[in-house]
Amino acid sequence: MSDSYRIIASFLKDKTDINPLLGVVCGSGLSGLSETMTDVQTFLYKDIPGFPLPSVAGHKGELVFGYLSGIATVCLRGRFHSYEGHPQAMCALPVRVMRCLGCKLVIITNAAGGLNPSYSVGDVAVIMDHLALPNLCHQNPLVGHNDEELGPRFPPMSNAYDENLQNVVLAAAERLGYDWVRKNGTYCFVSGPMYESRAESRFLLSAGGDTVGMSTVPEVVAAHHCGLKVLCLSLVTNKVVMPGAGADEGAANHEEVLDAVNMRGEGIKRLVIELVKDLKTPIEDMDDLPPIDLSKNIGSGSGSGSGSGWIGIGSGGILGKKGWMLWLGVGLVLGAGLARRR
Repeated sequence: MSDSYRIIASFLKDKTDINPLLGVVCGSGLSGLSETMTDVQTFLYKDIPGFPLPSVAGHKGELVFGYLSGIATVCLRGRFHSYEGHPQAMCALPVRVMRCLGCKLVIITNAAGGLNPSYSVGDVAVIMDHLALPNLCHQNPLVGHNDEELGPRFPPMSNAYDENLQNVVLAAAERLGYDWVRKNGTYCFVSGPMYESRAESRFLLSAGGDTVGMSTVPEVVAAHHCGLKVLCLSLVTNKVVMPGAGADEGAANHEEVLDAVNMRGEGIKRLVIELVKDLKTPIEDMDDLPPIDLSKNIGSGSGSGSGSGWIGIGSGGILGKKGWMLWLGVGLVLGAGLARRR
């Protein structure tokens, strides 16, 4: 996977004359966003070398080139998740391909559970921050060899989201009369595939979370790392069940997620069309990012979590790529023993 994004981008450049400036990542059931594009050219994932196939209902498995509100765009209809068995570098692969194709901005959408009690099913939160517990525990798309041509070894995440882009969304929502668009959302990334327990939901809410889901952050991290502007929209598809909720509070399921998407899908499409109209000139006026050498081989292990020299960390460590889990377990056991002695 070290240079697969270069290989994939080179493959696609040879087969399309569209040079996208905008990338769009469609969340569960939101693939209809690409239906608003014109002059489309569609590639099935199975025909793209190095692309895995999505296994989740609501993810089409197509990469669509075309024009969205007059802007050359590439749209990902179906993303990859770590709970499908993919490393986070693979989850972020399409965003890196977008960067290699010349995109300057990426719109990332998701279907999420609502943690914030003021949110309702059908609300759309403009995400301006995130909490990613897996990323704090070695599960991260930037782990491994760093491709310096894409971005720095230690990128900040405090500036991953752009308030100017949020303002564009809010202005578009106001023109359309959409009172269900919320500002300043914080998205919590969990690995899944199970939905959260009541205690886990309470913890995420207490940590400042507004929505919770099983995607998005690997793509945001990779996009920001390689210089792309990021706009993230989170559709609330269910209310997360909290401690103290009655028995009549239904447990989360994927069917209700898709039902909520179907209910709000047309509204989201109109919102995206409207905000992209406002972004057309700013995107075209943005400075081009430095071109990526698509013929370059950066070496094995890039972004895959391999090659670290510390014992037990990464596939190059003495204990193998999951050795860090053993070290964590040892630490917990020793900590518990010391606590008992006290």
